[in-house]
Amino acid sequence: MNAITDVALVSVGHRTVIAGEGVRSGVTAILPHGGNLFQRKVPAGFACGNGYGKFAGSTQIAELGEIETPIVLTNTLSVAEGIAGVVQWTLAQPGNEAVVSVNAVVGETNDGYLNDIRARQVTVPHVLDAIASATNGPVAEGCVGAGTGTQAFGWKGGIGTSSRVLPAKCGAYAIGILVQTNYGGILTVAGREIGQALGQFYLSEEKSEPRGDGSVVIIIATDAPVSDRNLKRMAQRAFLGIACTGSCMANGSGDYAIAFSTHEAVRRDHEADGETPSRPDLSNSAMSPLFQAVKEATEEAVYNAMLQAHTVAGHLGRVLKRLEPSVLMALLDRSGFNENDPETTPL
Repeated sequence: MNAITDVALVSVGHRTVIAGEGVRSGVTAILPHGGNLFQRKVPAGFACGNGYGKFAGSTQIAELGEIETPIVLTNTLSVAEGIAGVVQWTLAQPGNEAVVSVNAVVGETNDGYLNDIRARQVTVPHVLDAIASATNGPVAEGCVGAGTGTQAFGWKGGIGTSSRVLPAKCGAYAIGILVQTNYGGILTVAGREIGQALGQFYLSEEKSEPRGDGSVVIIIATDAPVSDRNLKRMAQRAFLGIACTGSCMANGSGDYAIAFSTHEAVRRDHEADGETPSRPDLSNSAMSPLFQAVKEATEEAVYNAMLQAHTVAGHLGRVLKRLEPSVLMALLDRSGFNENDPETTPL
């Protein structure tokens, strides 16, 4: 499916929130597996590229190296609702009757250009709807869920996803990426500065409004038996993919990545106090293929977010236009990229 759900057991759900002429927002939920996440936690790693943002639950992930709830993405001023929804959902799961502390994992980008963000129209029921709708199938991209009102390089962005499967000699592991784009720079595709060619890029004299600031959240899933330490290393590599798209991770950007493993043998039982478990652990020397996959799939997920989006009008009559695929391909062809030439076509 070329989606994060190509990693077995991972599911994704969206709740899009559109109202009147000004509300353009939503919620996207990612579940590492379909069981009780609190009782069967997954190892995780967290990385921050530029920290101008809010990522609830990140310090506990960094400290303990694990995730115990769904991961929820929304807008900047709805993080509180995201936390409340995740906590409510977790406490309601059978087996969690005695739970008194929950580390809700909630990321955000600011969709206030198209969305009347001060109206705070995302609610707890929206969060619960996104979690309840999560499936293991194809993932809707573009202007859906947490990507409804977001941008990318001055065009309409949103939710994007992509995946890779390693060669058999490297374990045949799957790596899936989901991004929530809302950042800028000089849009670059296949090494070509598309933003500059189209006159829409950061520091362009033709544009009165800089497009460097913004945020991106990257969710990385794998079925490889990876420790939380190496998952953090995978999360760090996601920013290589973001750099390839033309971002410098500007001062006003919140750039975050979180990686987790779904491998059954590396999960952590909540009631395993005092035990010394023996778990598989992919060696450091085996990590480079996973790093390559993260970099590639992150870059592609951003392009998918943009090319699956559509033009959206929103708050105060503002409009973000879609980057038309035909325009992009014409520029790539003109600069020497030919999709029918095996020497210039990405595998």
